Amino acid sequence: MKFAASKMTMGQMSEIFFMLVMPFFFIRLGVKRMIMVCMLAWILRYLLFAYGNNEALVWMLYTGIILHGICYDFFFVTGQIFVDKRAPKHLKASAQGMITFATYGLGMFIGTWFSRLIVGLFTFTEARQASHTWTQIWLIPMAIAIVVLIFFAVLFRNAKKAREE
Repeated sequence: MKFAASKMTMGQMSEIFFMLVMPFFFIRLGVKRMIMVCMLAWILRYLLFAYGNNEALVWMLYTGIILHGICYDFFFVTGQIFVDKRAPKHLKASAQGMITFATYGLGMFIGTWFSRLIVGLFTFTEARQASHTWTQIWLIPMAIAIVVLIFFAVLFRNAKKAREE
C-alpha cells in the first residue's frame, strides 16, 4: 500500500471521534459493555485485516484502520477510568501505574513477543524473497480476542454494581 503511514491517520482521527463520544456511551453502556464492544471491534478489525487486500477489498483495510479508535478508547481509556473510580483515594496513583504497566508494558511486551512467533510461523521464502500468509497471521489474534471476550463476559463483575443490586 502506498503512503501507508498517511492512511494510518484515519485511525487517529477515529480515536479523537470516539474520545469525544465516549461519555455518551459510558452512560448508556457502562464499563463491562463498553469493553465488550471494543473486544468485538477488535475481532472485526482482525477479520477485516485477514481478508482485506490492496485491491478490490482495500475498503476492508481502511475499515480496520478506522476501528482503531473504538478499540483503543473503549479498552484503554475505559480501563483507566474504571481503575480511577474503583481505587481508594490513597492508592489511585499506584493503581494507575499498575494498569499502565499491565497494558502498555507487560501486555505490549507479550503481544510483541507473541506476534513475532506468529509472523515467523507464517513467513516463507521463495527465490530469496520473504512472503507472509497474512490471513493466517491475523486470524490467530482474532481467535485470541474471541477467547478473551468470552472469559471477560463470564468473569468480569463490577463489585460496586453488584453491591448496589
